[in-house]
Amino acid sequence: MDDPISRLRNISLEIRRATIQSLATAGSGHTGGSLDLADIFTCLYFDIIRHDPARPQWEERDRLILSIGHVVPVLYATLAHAGYFPKEELLTLRRLGSRLQGHPGREHGLPGLELSAGSLGQGLSVAVGLALGARMDKKSWRVYSIHGDGELQEGSIWEAAMSAAHYKLDNLTALIDRNGMQIDGPTSEVMELEQLADKWNAFGWFVIHCDGHDHQDILRAYNEAWQKKGQPSVIIARTVMGKGVPSIEGDYRWHGKAPDKEQAARFIRELY
Repeated sequence: MDDPISRLRNISLEIRRATIQSLATAGSGHTGGSLDLADIFTCLYFDIIRHDPARPQWEERDRLILSIGHVVPVLYATLAHAGYFPKEELLTLRRLGSRLQGHPGREHGLPGLELSAGSLGQGLSVAVGLALGARMDKKSWRVYSIHGDGELQEGSIWEAAMSAAHYKLDNLTALIDRNGMQIDGPTSEVMELEQLADKWNAFGWFVIHCDGHDHQDILRAYNEAWQKKGQPSVIIARTVMGKGVPSIEGDYRWHGKAPDKEQAARFIRELY
């Protein structure tokens, strides 16, 4: 039997393959960020968060808030592999009437979605509200939110960050997909974010760094966040846009572009 980390690596590979296939079939969508988050979503749904695909509305489940809704293809692929719905449904991505739209919408009835997301910068406010509500109701479930680094250019993120620290929400862990790229190019050219860790620290958050493609390091980072009491935690995960497909790694032009059928076949052959 494979060891736990090898198992997670294999699941990540399958999630990347399914993500590429669904995007190619749709003919549109966001490839780069979806591929680079596959390892993080694998760790979350196959090790970290408390959830039950047979009971998607289970009251004691942890809540995962995907603030960067455009990378939802990787969340769809992860949910399907975790057993929330048939994998074959992934090939309906972005079709008229599909439950799998280009941005997550709870109104479509897909199990496992906690937030309808599209406009950037809103997810952390929702996560803060959920975490505060859980504390008020004396619930043990935790809140996890996922954010893009380009999204941090939205002012509402920092309002929510200030609120989370004020209320000492240690049941909230945010993760920043720090691939250094956004739709118009490198974040350093569009709008510089550094010193990023110092900013979160100044806003009262406990800052953790990890390699967003090292499953063991991802697990270590979340475990460190669980241990921290009295303040919210943020994981700054260093990632590579398009991770797993060498020919497009680090290329911001794949932020919002889907492969055609020929490209998809090549990408799947390249996967490692």
